[in-house]
Amino acid sequence: MRLLLDTNILIRWVQGHASVSQTMRGIVQDPQTTVYVSSVSAAEIAIKTSIGKLPPFPRPVASILGELGFTEMPFTVSHGDLLATLPWHHRDPFDRMLIAQALSEGLPIATVDRAFASYGIQVVV
Repeated sequence: MRLLLDTNILIRWVQGHASVSQTMRGIVQDPQTTVYVSSVSAAEIAIKTSIGKLPPFPRPVASILGELGFTEMPFTVSHGDLLATLPWHHRDPFDRMLIAQALSEGLPIATVDRAFASYGIQVVV
């Protein structure tokens, strides 16, 4: 399986939150799963940390990805082109970018935000 993590799931995973479901834990920890983390998530964490909306992250996101064996997914121009066509079911710009990536790459997305499903992508909770 291939899976894109929403930023909120990445943060919860790194912080060891019990709120990550057993189903999601099983999928992420399965050696057959390729877990993707978007460059958008790194930008969201950096911005929200710098303005005080998030506490400091323990280490740079790039080093955390290496430690966890997750794969970086860059946000591309084609993702941006698709973003321009999305309906406005969701207003958060970071989430909209992740939705565009999931749609473009044909990936399910791990999130607790049910609004993602309104875009026709598979949501893993």
